[in-house]
Amino acid sequence: MEKLFDINEEGYSIRCKLYYNKDIHAIKNVVIATHGFGGFKENKSIEKFAERIDSKYKDFAVICFDWPCHGQDARKKLLLEECQTYLRLVTNYANEQLKAEKLFNYSVSFGAYNTLKYIYDNENPFKKIALRSPGIRMYEALNNSISDDARTKLDKGKEISLGYQRLIKISKDFLDDLKANDLTKLEFFDMADDILLIHGLKDEMIPPAYSEDFAEANVIELIEVENADHRFSNPNCLDFAIQKIIEFFANSL
Repeated sequence: MEKLFDINEEGYSIRCKLYYNKDIHAIKNVVIATHGFGGFKENKSIEKFAERIDSKYKDFAVICFDWPCHGQDARKKLLLEECQTYLRLVTNYANEQLKAEKLFNYSVSFGAYNTLKYIYDNENPFKKIALRSPGIRMYEALNNSISDDARTKLDKGKEISLGYQRLIKISKDFLDDLKANDLTKLEFFDMADDILLIHGLKDEMIPPAYSEDFAEANVIELIEVENADHRFSNPNCLDFAIQKIIEFFANSL
């Protein structure tokens, strides 16, 4: 089953989608799934993940949502602080409205960056966290994709547009915020057993070495997938990643 809904709290309207198995009152475990930069909640990889976990475990549900300025979100200026607020409000919804007994997190790229920042800055609400193609060094990933002309505009205080399904306006302030919040300078030892990293060795956007260094520094399990690009566009690679994530979550039940 699928349900579209909005979370209207604190002046925000977060566009969400819920996947669940027939009876919404039977939900015990909730996975918060977040997309990457320029993506949106209506994406096939999250849908496939939700279908797989719902077919295997009847009491699981999956919530995905549009980050600020992404998908159908109405905000115009991307702010890292508001991304953190969205994740907090969706987490609160899962706990308070769905009465989740256990929360999990499956995040990709920019979503993975936001998740790691969130659990470092706050008490970690998630039983297990699976991060695919994680944006460990998100500043470098975005900065390297900017042309010289666009960089000149940023230096002049103008905004530029980046993205895929929807172009996202970003400012130099946003990039500076990413740079200041460098995950590689933080320690995640205390949560290492509850985190799984999955990275494709053919990732053209975020070098696998970023995940390798982060995993080694924090003693986090890393699964590298030989033929996978950033989006895991190869169906076999995506199926493999989904299976590993479901197994990782199931081990904590």
